[in-house]
Amino acid sequence: MSGSIDTQFLKLINENMGIAYKVCRIYFNGSEDQEDVLQEMMYQLWRSFDRFDRRSKFSTWMYSVCLNTALTYKRKTRNNPAISMDTEHEQIATHSENDKEEAIGELYKAIDTLTPVNKAIMMLYLEELSYEEIAEITGLTKSNVSVRLVRAKKELQQLMRNINN
Repeated sequence: MSGSIDTQFLKLINENMGIAYKVCRIYFNGSEDQEDVLQEMMYQLWRSFDRFDRRSKFSTWMYSVCLNTALTYKRKTRNNPAISMDTEHEQIATHSENDKEEAIGELYKAIDTLTPVNKAIMMLYLEELSYEEIAEITGLTKSNVSVRLVRAKKELQQLMRNINN
């Protein structure tokens, strides 16, 4: 690859690096796993960059590659321990900044209990992507994204209610 493609790739990755970090945080708890899968994501992005056809936004394509890499890595390692959730979780509400950060952390733990596909949909939804963009990234139909999102929200609401009682 030429220097200009290298420069273009690095520029786009640097502008969108938060995507890879978010996917790692959602799918992997241990920092070692996060580092390993982040490295694998960068490799897969580099390897497939010449196939990025620019019909969609780079961030949409990057989400797709990162999600697929994370799911493949998760399947390969079969490292899916159940997360024990204590009963002192709080729903996100108006709290101090520390409470908000803790509540957001607990929400991420709850999201981690979802199926891999629903986890991806919820993460993309929280990133405020449109249903069309989520469908394009996940390979699902827009209506399937909508149905899965409604179900995932209900599941999370029930989980948070159970935790708070």
